[in-house]
Order: sequence, then structure tokens, then C-alpha cells
Amino acid sequence: MSVDLVEPAGPPPHDADWQALVDLLARADVRLDGDRPWDMRVHHHPGLARRLFGGASMALGESYMDGWWSAEAPDQLLERLIAARLAEQLHPPQLLWHLAKARVFNLQTARRAWQVGEQHYDLGNDFYAAMLDARMAYSCGYWQRGAASLDEAQEHKLDLVCRKLGLEPGMRLLDIGCGWGSLMKFAAERYGVRCVGVTISVEQAELGRQLCEGLPVEFRLQDYRELDERFDRVASIGMLEHVGHKNLDAYMATARRCLADDGLFLLHSIGRNDSSHGTDPWIHRYIFPNGELPSIARIGQACEPHFVVEDLHNFGADYDRTLMCWHERFTAAWPRFEAELGERFFRMWSYYLLCSAAAFRARDIQLWQWVLSPRGVRGGYRRP
Repeated sequence: MSVDLVEPAGPPPHDADWQALVDLLARADVRLDGDRPWDMRVHHHPGLARRLFGGASMALGESYMDGWWSAEAPDQLLERLIAARLAEQLHPPQLLWHLAKARVFNLQTARRAWQVGEQHYDLGNDFYAAMLDARMAYSCGYWQRGAASLDEAQEHKLDLVCRKLGLEPGMRLLDIGCGWGSLMKFAAERYGVRCVGVTISVEQAELGRQLCEGLPVEFRLQDYRELDERFDRVASIGMLEHVGHKNLDAYMATARRCLADDGLFLLHSIGRNDSSHGTDPWIHRYIFPNGELPSIARIGQACEPHFVVEDLHNFGADYDRTLMCWHERFTAAWPRFEAELGERFFRMWSYYLLCSAAAFRARDIQLWQWVLSPRGVRGGYRRP
């Protein structure tokens, strides 16, 4: 499908919805059909205003996918909309239904957990290899040690995780939600540990085994709730976002029963500033089905019966730069995938990466690394 963008059509005459949209966007210093990089350019779709008021964030993402609007710098536009909290002023019925479902139903049961693997992570290993760094780490890089490239930022993140866990040769490490094995491969090569990783993605496990061939690394296609064996250390990088608040206790209980009494658990997760709702409905429908971003309060409450919180580290601002690197690499590689995936997918994936970067830039969402211990570290834990 090709999206045909034409020149802006200008406001429809005597349209109250259009003027209301102009006034709403002005609160974020965004103009309709303006000439600044973050201004919204409407492509011959005078019904855009009514669509946005009727569907809020879902309609904003879908109308971008459909080619109804564009911007020279969509990430800058979205950053302004998020920082101005314009979405809080719109409450369409479909948003209320999305929030009600998340509160009432368990959207992350053991059966439903495999859906995100099939829809998102099994898009194709070639696709992700083109977008990610050489180690295929699909989580926030660590830029605060002066990394000059995405590859360096991801190596710094992996090394930070290993140092926080205090890994030593001969230890066994469990990686819950291991992806393509970037952490396990790094830990096995640099720190001499043996690793077991679980994933719900067939594609990830297949490539991960190839990348880790010859190393003491095991991949399992398995839901985290099925785990029941002891390890010296446990890590979970970018997995908690798929767990859901109704399963947080089961997740923490799993990590605890798999961790030695003197062990450490490193939990790396995106999170929200509040506990009122979990994930944007557009993200739920098109990117991460059944996903839910937790808050500090909900994670902390889930920790209470199982762990002592030793350390909490926020470097969410680093995710902005990581996502912009992914977007640059995705855009450069797109000609290889265009015929198979189509133009609407390109706009969808671009919107996902740029909207996420904007949310971190606006400090609307965070990236936390928690270090947890079962009984408390004698003398106190010291972040390396």
C-alpha cells in the first residue's frame, strides 16, 4: 500500500472542530500547517480534527499511519503534545474501554503471553538485525559513560548489568525474557558465567542459539511462570513491561524461588510516573499486545513479600538517544523490507520509535534498573 501525501488543504470553512484543534495544539506550541519542524501538516483531510477528538492517541497514531498528517520532525511534535499533557483532556469511549479492560481482565495470562512474541518479536531476525546494534540488544543503551555509538552504549549497559550483579566465573545466571541473548553472550564471554534464558519468541531463540554457539548458554521457549530451579543471579531486561499488574506478584515470586538466598536480582524496565493506567491503546493494538508499563509504586509493592530493594537507578533520558539511533538505522535499511512490509508499516514503525523517543524526552516515562536481594546485603549494597 502506498501512502499519497499531497499539499496541505487548509482549514475547512466554518469548522468548529478544526478551530478547537487549533486552540488545543496551541497549548503545546504546535501549529496546523505551520513551517516549523514540529508543526503538523494536514494532507487534504479536513476531517482530521473530528477524528482526533473522537479517538485521541489511537486516532493520532492511526491517522499518521494513513498519511493524513506529517511533520518534518514528528518526534519534536509528539514531545510537545506529551509534555503539554493534551491527551489528559480527551476521553473518548474507546480509551475508557481500553482502560477498563486492563483493570478488570488479566491480559497477560500464560496463554496470552505468547501473542507479543508472535506479533512483535517474530517479525524477522533480519529486520531486527538491521535496526539494532551488533549484539542485538533491544533495550535502552547506557550513554552516560561517554559512548560514541549505539554499539558502545549497549556494551556499556551490558557491562553495567554484570557489574551490578557482581558476576564471577562459575556462577549461573538466569535471564528472564532473554531476547536474542545479548546479556547472556556478554556475561559468558566477559565474566565466565553459565546462563539460561527464557523467551516466548521462536525467532529469538533460533537466532540466539546460533549467536551463542560454543558458549555455556541455554535458550528455552518457556513462560516465566514455569521456572523452578536455583541460580546464583537473576536478570530481567525489558521483560516486566509484558507482565501486567495482575501478575506482578507471580513474577516476583518466580524470581525469588529461582534465586539463591545470597543472590541478586537485576530488574531493568520501562515505567510510568503514575499507577492509573498502563499502556497507550495505539501501542497495545499495533506494537506490544497486552503490554503494560508499571509504576514505581506497583513494582515496590510487588517486591515487598519477596525482596529488599538495594538500589534504584533511573537513566530514562538515555532511551531517547537509543530510540533515535534505532529509527535512523531502520530508515536507512528500509529499502530492503519495503516490498514485503509496505508503506503503512513503515509509517507505523516510525511512529512507534519516534513517539517512544518523545515520551522519554518529555520525561513522561522512565527506565529503571532495580537491584533486589532476598534478605538484604550485609553491610549494604554499593552500586559499582
